[in-house]
Amino acid sequence: MKPFDAPEAALGGIGNETVAALIAAASDIALILDGKGVICDLAFGSDELSSEVAEDWIGRAWIETVTNDSRKRIEALIADARSNADTPKWQQVDHLARDGAEMPVRYFATRLGDQDHLIAIGRNLQGIAALQQRLVDAQQSLERDYWRLRQLETRYRLLFRSATDAIVIVDPETSKVVEANPAATLLLTTGSRRLVGRSFPDGFDEQGTRAIQSLVAGVRAAGRGNDVRARLCSGTEFQVAGAPVRQENSSLILLRLSPLEPATGSTLASEPRSRLTKMVEKVPDGIVLTANDGRILSANAAFLELAQITNEDQARGESLDRWLGRPGVDLNVLIANLRQHGAVRLFATHIRSELGSNSEVEISAVAVHNGDQPSFGFIIRNVDRRVSTDTRSEAALPRSIEHLSELVGRVPLKEVVRESTDMIERLCIEAALELTGDNRASAAELLGLSRQSLYVKLRRYGLSDPAAEADNGA
Repeated sequence: MKPFDAPEAALGGIGNETVAALIAAASDIALILDGKGVICDLAFGSDELSSEVAEDWIGRAWIETVTNDSRKRIEALIADARSNADTPKWQQVDHLARDGAEMPVRYFATRLGDQDHLIAIGRNLQGIAALQQRLVDAQQSLERDYWRLRQLETRYRLLFRSATDAIVIVDPETSKVVEANPAATLLLTTGSRRLVGRSFPDGFDEQGTRAIQSLVAGVRAAGRGNDVRARLCSGTEFQVAGAPVRQENSSLILLRLSPLEPATGSTLASEPRSRLTKMVEKVPDGIVLTANDGRILSANAAFLELAQITNEDQARGESLDRWLGRPGVDLNVLIANLRQHGAVRLFATHIRSELGSNSEVEISAVAVHNGDQPSFGFIIRNVDRRVSTDTRSEAALPRSIEHLSELVGRVPLKEVVRESTDMIERLCIEAALELTGDNRASAAELLGLSRQSLYVKLRRYGLSDPAAEADNGA
C-alpha cells in the first residue's frame, strides 16, 4: 500500500464526521476497536449487509464474532495494527450471520493516529464466494457430463464391436471408411489390409458398387434411402441399409451390411446342433425338460410312450410328479439334489402310466442354469427287463440290504418288515448248515430249534432235500 505524500496539504482539516463517512463509503464493513480488540462502533456500506450481522456486536470482542478457524487471523490483524506495520496484511475471516451461515469478509486493520483505538476495514466476499461456488458447481456438472459421455461412448463401442452384422461408417465427402466393426473387417478385407481409411465401396462387383453409391447419395441428400443388395467379387451377397450420423460439425453415413446367406461356419456349427435335437427326439430313453418347480416344458417320444399319452401337449404344463414313482416324494428328492449338487445319477423308481401300468426306471438328471431360474433335464431309462432278469420273481426274497432298501416306498412297511425277518432267518439257517457240514440235527441244536421246526423252515425257504430229511428222520 502507498499512502498519500502530503495528506495534510491535500485534505486540510477534514472533520471526524467526514472521515467517518468516507470510511463507511469506501468499505463494506468498518469496525472501530479499542486497544483490547473490543468493538466500539461499526458501519456498513449497505443495508443488506447490516441485516445479516447480529445487533450485539458493539461491546463484544472482535474475535468472538468469527468462527473458530478465523480467530488466529483476528489475532494477527490486531497485532499488525498495534505494531504500526508499514504495509498492513489483508486477512480473510468468516463471521457467523444471523441465520447461522458463514459470511466471508476480507479485513486489514491499522491504528487511528496516536490514539489507542484501531480501525478495521472489511470487504464483503459473499459475491466472490457465490461466484466461486457457481464455478465449482459448473466444474462438477462438466465432470458429470464428461463421465456420462464416456459411459455412452463405452456402451457404443461395446455394441459396435459385438454386432454380428458388418457396420461401416463412411465419410461421404471423401468416400473413405472412418470406422468399421470387427465383423465388417472380417467380411470385407483379405489378408492384412486395413478397412479403415480405404475407399468404399471396394471389392464389390460393378452393379453392387453403383447400388451402394446410390444409397449413400440418397442418405446424404434426403436423410434416408432404400435398402439395396450388393455382391462382393468373391460371391457373398449383402443387404445394405444406410442412415445419417452427425459427428461434431460433419455428417457421416452408417452402412449396415447383412449377409443374405449364412456364413459357412454358421452352417457347419448349426448342423451338429440340429442333429443333436433329432437324436434327443428319437433316443429310446425318455427325456424330459422341466421348470424349476417340476412342471414339464418339453418331452420326447420315448417318455410319451412310457407314460402312455398320445402327444406332448398332454404332458406340457403338468408336474412330472403325476407319473413319477411315489407321489410327493421322488420328484422332491430329485429336485433337492439337483439344486444342491447339480446332477443325479441312477435314481431308481418307477413310472405310472395313464393306463395304470408301472415300469421300473432309472433316472439321471442335471440342472441347467439359464438366468435366475434353473431348469432340469431328466433322462428316464426303462429297466423292466433288467429287473426281471436279475430277480427270480416278484415274490422272491431280497438278497441284500441294498435290495431290501429298494422296497421302501413300493410296498407297505409291514411287508418290508416281514421280508427283512425272513431274510435274516434264512441267512442264519444257511450259516448254521454251513458250520455243521449240512447236518440237520446239529444245525437245529445250534439254532435252538427242534428238528421238525427246522425242516418246516427249510421247506419254506426252498432249502430242503427230501432224501436228507428221510435219512435224518430215520
